Amino acid sequence: MQRNARLEIDLKALMHNLSVVRQYSANAKIIAVIKANAYGHGMLSIGRQLENAVDALAVACVDEALVLREAGINAELIVLQGFQNQQQLDQCLAFNLQPVCHQDWQVELLSQAVSQHQLNCWLKVDTGMHRLGVALKQAALLSQQLEDAAVVKKVRLMSHFANADDSSSALNQSQLDAFNQCQQQLGLEASLANSAAILSMPQAIKHWVRPGIMLYGSSPFATQPASEYDLKPVMTLKSQVIAINSLSRGQSVGYGGLWSCTRDSQIAVVGIGYGDGYPRHAASGTPLLVNGQRCPLVGRVSMDTICVDVTDCEAPVQTGDEVILWGGQLDVNEVAKAASTISYELLCHAGRDQ
Repeated sequence: MQRNARLEIDLKALMHNLSVVRQYSANAKIIAVIKANAYGHGMLSIGRQLENAVDALAVACVDEALVLREAGINAELIVLQGFQNQQQLDQCLAFNLQPVCHQDWQVELLSQAVSQHQLNCWLKVDTGMHRLGVALKQAALLSQQLEDAAVVKKVRLMSHFANADDSSSALNQSQLDAFNQCQQQLGLEASLANSAAILSMPQAIKHWVRPGIMLYGSSPFATQPASEYDLKPVMTLKSQVIAINSLSRGQSVGYGGLWSCTRDSQIAVVGIGYGDGYPRHAASGTPLLVNGQRCPLVGRVSMDTICVDVTDCEAPVQTGDEVILWGGQLDVNEVAKAASTISYELLCHAGRDQ
């Protein structure tokens, strides 16, 4: 059965956004982050598109990396969560994956490994986010263990900002200072800058940068639109009008009757809902484009339908007319804000089956 909701992925926009990354990151090598199914855009198609255009690809886990290898993608592959057991370490060695070591037991397991294969790896240090990463005081010892390991060709250094999307946060400079000190002590190639840091913290750009959300045309900053950085949306979520209702002032729309007409209104029913990845908590007033014109969502989002007030459209709206939920001239961040979430979540949910 064909559903009304559909995604369109613009690979030209992806490559344009990659060019923006290059403008901001000088001579740094680029690690394109394609975890979580490339933020909902389709990991295989995005991986194939970027394989020969960047210096490495990054995924979250070994299973994601194996899908890429089985599809014939031979790019340098970085596994951000590293290996979780001996079997996964063996797979990293067999398939030439680059694990990120963020726990001392991972370093120990790697240092004891015996294999005919070798790999590059990354040591992740905790500079203040307190999620994944070894303690800074352990970095020198663990780095040396990795360099001494028979199966390790090269060790690189990594950390991650907690608040790079907030330029006023004092933690940014604190993390940068801690990372700089660690890097100077260890003398390793390094990666620190994510999308937000690439765009706002040139001092954080090291040998490698790790763009994620900006590759897909979304701004990492809640208050600054993607267009401010010349980023173009890669994903457009579309559907169509499946019914039009003429309602009188005072009549309510949708489950719970939470929204009522303040005037005689034309309400279009659109074939999309939370079952298709549209956010259930999008509030009345969330913008959509109906035939290119901005119109507000009204009432509660259902599983496979939403309602839109099209009363003010210049031309009469008809069944079959196109509706854009985000993409094109409608920034996904604007929709995310109305749904009290972030663009990352919307993109991942809408594209989970890509």
